[in-house]
Amino acid sequence: MFSVRIVNLYKFLTLEKKEFVISKQLLRSGISVGANVRESEHAESKADFIHKLSIALKEANETEYWLDLLKETDYLGETEYVSIQENIKELLKLLVSILKTSKGK
Repeated sequence: MFSVRIVNLYKFLTLEKKEFVISKQLLRSGISVGANVRESEHAESKADFIHKLSIALKEANETEYWLDLLKETDYLGETEYVSIQENIKELLKLLVSILKTSKGK
């Protein structure tokens, strides 16, 4: 589960790297992705479903930004970065695909 990876990364960044600002932003946006996807499962309408997933997409995009910033500032090594970067890229593709399909119907 992506949110669990984000929480664990947050713990690593705060406890091991003593990084508190970017990691907090990462935590907020990263766990918001899953929360909005979960909310979309019980959407009240198609428009509500699309809205919730659109928010999840925005949060995933923001999460990718924070991950990139953590890598560029050397808080994340190449191995850690590549591993979680693959996850966020996959989530972004999946959300875009679902939204395109949902808006097309």
